[in-house]
Amino acid sequence: MHFTINGRGVDADFDLRTSLLDLLRDHLGLTGSKKGCNQGACGACTVLVDGERINACLALAVQYDGRSITTVEGLADATGLSPLQAAFVEHDGFQCGYCTPGQLCSAMGMIDEVRRGVPSVVAADMADGDIVLDHDELRERMSGNLCRCGAYNGIVNAIADTFAAETHSKEPA
Repeated sequence: MHFTINGRGVDADFDLRTSLLDLLRDHLGLTGSKKGCNQGACGACTVLVDGERINACLALAVQYDGRSITTVEGLADATGLSPLQAAFVEHDGFQCGYCTPGQLCSAMGMIDEVRRGVPSVVAADMADGDIVLDHDELRERMSGNLCRCGAYNGIVNAIADTFAAETHSKEPA
């Protein structure tokens, strides 16, 4: 099988029953993504596939042959942390750090959804293309990622600080 992982081509031979998470962690040594619940409920294993967030523990690796996968290791570049990673540090958006990789990847996928105008359940007007990234909107969109330490305020503040100026959001009325 061939994958593009964090911008690099990777060939891998593995049992077809291997989850994407186990391929990344156990076969390729990319241990940033965590195995939390192993049932898709906590989001610690969230990675991006072609820019969309998925729970890697629920996905068979073979399903993603030929696709582009980004893990937390792929968010930084040669110059250092991504703006979102730096904001997590600045806003104490992590404590033990276990959920942080999934939170970061989920936030990257979430912001792409916002840019495409994908509504959430708390969106006031689903026909309105303007999505306001307020406290409630961010919490709803990140609700699939649990933090056992309770760093939610720091996480929301880091995401808001990083993406507020980039999105087509407007100030809440």
